[in-house]
Amino acid sequence: MQTRTSRSIEVDFFRGIVLIVIVLDHIPGGVLQHLMLHAYAICDSAEVFVCLGGYASAAAYDAVLTKNGQRSAQNRFYKRGWEIYRAYLLTALLTLLSGAILQFLHLNRPMVDLTDWSSFSSAPIGEAINIATLRRQPYLSSVLPMYVLFAIAVPFIVPLARRSAVSALIPSLATWALAIPLANFFAIDDVSDWSFNPFAWQLMFVIGILCRVQPVSDRFQLSKAGRWLTAIAIAAVLAFAIVKLFILTQPLPGHLKQNLSIDRVINFLAIAWVAAVLVRTGHIANLAHRMPAVITVGRTGLVCFVGGTLISLIVDTATPRNIHGLSHGLAAFAGDLVAIIAVLLLARTWNEWRGPAQTRAAVHGADCR
Repeated sequence: MQTRTSRSIEVDFFRGIVLIVIVLDHIPGGVLQHLMLHAYAICDSAEVFVCLGGYASAAAYDAVLTKNGQRSAQNRFYKRGWEIYRAYLLTALLTLLSGAILQFLHLNRPMVDLTDWSSFSSAPIGEAINIATLRRQPYLSSVLPMYVLFAIAVPFIVPLARRSAVSALIPSLATWALAIPLANFFAIDDVSDWSFNPFAWQLMFVIGILCRVQPVSDRFQLSKAGRWLTAIAIAAVLAFAIVKLFILTQPLPGHLKQNLSIDRVINFLAIAWVAAVLVRTGHIANLAHRMPAVITVGRTGLVCFVGGTLISLIVDTATPRNIHGLSHGLAAFAGDLVAIIAVLLLARTWNEWRGPAQTRAAVHGADCR
């Protein structure tokens, strides 16, 4: 099977949308979060984010491999692991500083609790060690530690996936099935320590890699079996939406997301298949071309993720809480719009500051954001 070498505008578009959604989802008083994926599905933007990360990583690995060889490709991802670890420390630091400032100013007490500042201030040295060793991950930084592990694993997973989908998928499924015992063994089972069990979530990352190196052909999608799968996927998406809207009226236990429960996987796969059909028909590309600013966000992923943590904290704090009814709704909606604009401006500013060098790296797939 021929490996794709060009950068996918659809993937950049999806990643841009997801990064914006992540910011909106972490504004507790926001309005638009009620229209996001988690409101209509068992899964949420996290599955999409991790899967697209696997896709982008496979594309970057193949690009560096083709241009500079295997050793350069391996070194690129070992270096990437270190870059993500530094981004994690920066995100954790920004989160804690935000909590400290909010507590000092007596603002937004619920957000102070979310930032883990109280725990850190009571035992700063011990908590700093826990953060540095990934034992504790303050608030929005919690998704990044598993990305460190995934980046290091890319040079091993991509060649395996290129050899055959089965050889990569079976070990991944086995690890996912044993995710909870493995987490217990490595003492990362507490949700307060690891919000995302990496032994479970690696399945989403591997699925993303397989989507890049072993893509489903257009011919299969158009075949009778493919059309049946499309019909089943649409029915599953609708069924999960009905369940989420009318049956599961209370928040689900956190461990289901932490350990990537099977219903989340099935719901995501159904959504992913429908999205793949829309990509094949050109609908996503047409939409992406009309929203170039979102594509820029997708190509500036790590920066927008780190910056998005501050944006969500600032917007949530600035949203008035002493008003109610329509006025509160309008204020919250305005806050959501400010957050979206801030993310778009951050991506544009960073892209212009980095200049042509970043653009060339993105085109060649050297940047595995």
